[in-house]
Amino acid sequence: MRSILFTSLSCACALLTVASAGPPHKGKDKDLVKKVTCGGNTYKYHGLEGYGFVPSNAVDKYGDTMGGIGGALAIEPASWHRREDGTYEGIAWTLPDHTVLLTGPDGTPTTGLDADATGFIKFPGFPPLPGATYTGDGFGGEEGPGGHRISMDTEGLALGRDGTFWVSDEYGPYVYQFTRQGKMIRAIQPPEAYLPRRNGSLSFSAASPPIYDPEQMPVPEDTESGRNNNQGFEALTISPDGKKLFVMIQSGLNQEGGPKKKNRKQARLLEYDISGCKALYMHEYVVTLPTYPDRSKEDPEKSRLVASQSEIHMLPSGDFLILSRDSGAGHGQDESRSVYRQADVFAITSSTTDIKSEKYDAATGSIASDKGELNDGIEPVEYCEFIDYNLESELGKFGLHNGGEQDKMLLNEKWESLALVPVDERDCVGKGRGRGNGKGGEKEYFLISFSDNDYITQDGHLNFGKFKYEDTSGFDLDTQALVFRISF
Repeated sequence: MRSILFTSLSCACALLTVASAGPPHKGKDKDLVKKVTCGGNTYKYHGLEGYGFVPSNAVDKYGDTMGGIGGALAIEPASWHRREDGTYEGIAWTLPDHTVLLTGPDGTPTTGLDADATGFIKFPGFPPLPGATYTGDGFGGEEGPGGHRISMDTEGLALGRDGTFWVSDEYGPYVYQFTRQGKMIRAIQPPEAYLPRRNGSLSFSAASPPIYDPEQMPVPEDTESGRNNNQGFEALTISPDGKKLFVMIQSGLNQEGGPKKKNRKQARLLEYDISGCKALYMHEYVVTLPTYPDRSKEDPEKSRLVASQSEIHMLPSGDFLILSRDSGAGHGQDESRSVYRQADVFAITSSTTDIKSEKYDAATGSIASDKGELNDGIEPVEYCEFIDYNLESELGKFGLHNGGEQDKMLLNEKWESLALVPVDERDCVGKGRGRGNGKGGEKEYFLISFSDNDYITQDGHLNFGKFKYEDTSGFDLDTQALVFRISF
């Protein structure tokens, strides 16, 4: 087993160390927790290898609470290495979903405030961008000039090979490219079917008003078509060669099953070619999300809810990991036991339908009924269950648990990030296992996943430490991290 130690962490990236905490993994199939074949490839889950956390009241170099950093995760490949003492080290980029020091094309800082229900911001060469109008200092204080800034609810993160990085957001839902210094240089607007509309017009608001003005709600609250509130581009990944970008909606669009949690199971996946100066829209697929029992009903199995996805990660095999989970269960929630929290696998096969078309991508284009049933002739990707975060036999290795007491070892509700790094061949058993162990051999990896604590702390700081807050829940949620060992 292995444990995680965070030796240095700022608002942008972390120095991540994985330290040995027990005997090396034996690498035998008899030790497998699970094996699954998906898209013709076999994947093996060998067990939970590590656990770590960042305290809920930890602050970055700007004096702000490091909340929400589990919303997205990417590790610089060149930084990952095994040290002589047997520990692993690398630089991890993380992305909070509210307070980020990114700027627009003109250098003006962006904001995490909910976008305005009407209107947008325009820049030459960019699509209409979500914008938020605020008064005073934007934190409820009257001192300040107010303003109108690009609004982003950042969710997905992927590193480009040219030193830039890509971010997906929920408001647009859009994908943005930034320089390493955080300046926006490109924005990808998805097909019209994804864009949120109210009263027949673009409306980027997610019905999430600021705490200082809770009455600032759009009418109607739900969008009539396009992405549902807070169900935008949750997942983003780039192919290992850096040429393809994949972005996925969190759950079904409102015209094809959303916003009801029991119907929004048909999620769309977009593929772009980013090898040139312009991102080219290439393909579009459907991922049918898993479901779980609705415990609020008398017969939970007969009334199931959709496990929305929180992240995807493209594997060297060409298949994808996908993090699907329930909601409202875990540390700080009324219900402590989660019933579905998994890193699964899906594969685009020869049978999968490419739905890219004027018919389905139009503003009211729909691939499914309002009950979430796919249209005839559409075949989704192959979806295969894989790593169950909630297995007590694995959690127990580190004193963790799912369900039961509301303590620090109870898993958090939101798990929203995935990163894959290789296991050094010295820690693998058997020829053909691990990085560099022969052509075509099975390789072992650490799969790292962070939780999103939603800034829940009783000792919080924002606006360069000047704005202090205590979450109304009364809880302190650490940012938790899990490390799984897999091979394929």
